[in-house]
Amino acid sequence: MSDTPSDLPRPDRELTPSLRPAAPGMEEHVDVYHRVLDHGFVAVKDYMGNDLSITQMARMSYGKGTKGVSDDRALLRYLMRHHHTSPFEGCVIKLHVKLPIFVMRQWVRHRTASLNEYSARYSVLPDEFYLPEAEHLAVQSRDNKQGRGETLAPEQADAIRARMTEDADRAFATYHQLLNADADGRPIDEDGVGIARELARLGLPLSTYTQMYWQTNLHNLMHFLRLRADPHAQWEIRVYAEKILEIMAAWVPLTFEAFRDYQSESRSFSRMEMALLKDMLAGRATLADADRYGLSKREAREFAAGLNLPDGA
Repeated sequence: MSDTPSDLPRPDRELTPSLRPAAPGMEEHVDVYHRVLDHGFVAVKDYMGNDLSITQMARMSYGKGTKGVSDDRALLRYLMRHHHTSPFEGCVIKLHVKLPIFVMRQWVRHRTASLNEYSARYSVLPDEFYLPEAEHLAVQSRDNKQGRGETLAPEQADAIRARMTEDADRAFATYHQLLNADADGRPIDEDGVGIARELARLGLPLSTYTQMYWQTNLHNLMHFLRLRADPHAQWEIRVYAEKILEIMAAWVPLTFEAFRDYQSESRSFSRMEMALLKDMLAGRATLADADRYGLSKREAREFAAGLNLPDGA
């Protein structure tokens, strides 16, 4: 459980011939542990399929086989552009992830996956917790109930980090006292009594690290990445998503290109926004007229931000 990427080098091995579709870029990621946050990591344990697998599934619908690379790219872009999702479900990825519990709670909101998590009922948790760097400590945002505002001054951040460390150290000390076991599971007091692991863990902080194997298909992975790699996502889960985006780019480069062009870096418009946009392009309206098109003040701000327009455009 306490292994870190530096403790887990990629094993030396010879690749055996296989008849299954392989992705050369993805082969370079299998069993490679990429560090995320202070003690976390993400690694590919296994995968199935590649760009070609997706086009084969799509062409099955009308009984035609694989064509050239240019045709494959055009088909993948068509599928992505028109939200034909089932062919992407033929590709699967299994990740080994080490992450703080509060990030895990956000991660499992995505229920279209299979996972197994490290169990603190069976094993003793290592004394590892996430401590934010000073530049990521900020006050609560005034206009976003689930976001951060201005960062703290250096001396304030140092004081907060010290308090977080003190609280976590105290919680882990209590945890071991309740277990009557040290970090290696050895008794602290030979004559003492420890309570069950499932009870001793109750006071541990949400910053405690856990691990999981997480398996999902490419369609659901893209949904996860579209939300969690977004600038509005919490930074601590966003850095995991950004690393997985790099892995996806190596796995299915043509699909990744289409995903970036039509989903992750694109913008959709509501009926009201489309009406306003058409009239703005025709010179019949400005952003100041947004309320006449049924847009709330927040919707108008989001519309302007999506188009990189000044608020008064």
